[in-house]
Amino acid sequence: MPQAGPILFVSNSERPAFVAALDEARLFPVVDSDWASASRAVEEVQPAAVLAAMSGGHEPYMPLLAKKIADQPLYLPMVALDAPGALPHNALPFATRSNAAERLIARLRAAIRVRTLHATVLRRLPEVRVAMPEADPVRDAIVLLIGRGAAYPALSVALGERTGVVGALSIEAAAKHLNTREIDGVVLSDGFTPRVTDAFLTVLAEDTRFRNLPVVVTAHQLTQSYDLPNLELIPGEPAKIAANALPLIRQHAMAAQLSRTLRSIDAGGWLDPRSGLLTVEAFARDFAKAVEQTLARGGGLSVARFAFDPGNPRAQLDAARILSRLMRQMDFGTAQKDGSVIVVFAETDFRTAHMIARRLSAVMKHTSNGKHEMRSDPVVSVDSLSPSDTARSLLARLSADASRAAS
Repeated sequence: MPQAGPILFVSNSERPAFVAALDEARLFPVVDSDWASASRAVEEVQPAAVLAAMSGGHEPYMPLLAKKIADQPLYLPMVALDAPGALPHNALPFATRSNAAERLIARLRAAIRVRTLHATVLRRLPEVRVAMPEADPVRDAIVLLIGRGAAYPALSVALGERTGVVGALSIEAAAKHLNTREIDGVVLSDGFTPRVTDAFLTVLAEDTRFRNLPVVVTAHQLTQSYDLPNLELIPGEPAKIAANALPLIRQHAMAAQLSRTLRSIDAGGWLDPRSGLLTVEAFARDFAKAVEQTLARGGGLSVARFAFDPGNPRAQLDAARILSRLMRQMDFGTAQKDGSVIVVFAETDFRTAHMIARRLSAVMKHTSNGKHEMRSDPVVSVDSLSPSDTARSLLARLSADASRAAS
């Protein structure tokens, strides 16, 4: 994989064997620095990634190094080796255990792919007017929390204070969420036997859709290796687990954000990089055209509106991403400024559209955040095009139907 620099290894002691293996494999040239010189080395070496050995003596220098890395214009991954406590927001955890060299190489390759994706987006941004989302990607991320033991409620709160959480009490429920949602990380908590944990991780590793997904296991030691570059064991208190899992989740959410931005660039700026749906302006254009063509040619066209509590903007974003993932290629939608999401079902009658909307609504009801469960189930209204309609009249009737349903 091409890269724009070496790997910077920061430590006050000699390289461990698994780091030396990077040089031996001739995959990543490694440059050494002590902690006192680390921030200056980032400027001088211009590394593609930073490995930081958290083995003592790093405490006074870590905040400055983390800030220096976060301030780089191009994403610079930092992997923290054997961190004893909570990590900075941009330090990816890595606990040394069996197959450390092989695992570290996989972790670095996955991180550098995100860096390459970021470089591609920055190179192509001048092609069209696309605004890069500026919020912390973890705020828009969705974490799948799986568990049914005593730690599950506390983990749900600890993760939910920073990001969206979808809970699953069984592996079967977790599989459904993985297939219908855009998940940015999995936290596998207690309540499952080692055999069930092994089977679940094996299935994830064998599915290319989930191979780079951050997976955090909190309650079991692993007896074998899995082809999951971002698999990490993080035992301890829920607050520590959440703090050390979030950097991996943030990196995945950033990669997803960058991928949506690239799709927006390819679409001439008409896709919203945050939601994956059309921008409001593009939707208005395409909807007017779809109504005009349907009235001229005949056929069916139906519209569904999913309205959410205005005080829970994450519910709208989560719904938009579910729709962008599940709706058919012939359908299109947008996230409206009033907190609703509208989707147009082409060549679809009212009854079929109503059935589809109910199924989509059922998928949207499971995301929670923080200590207070906010309402995330939408008020759904569905309507179909009639011969006397215009695009404006159909949307007006849909909004009126939603207002009556909510009252």
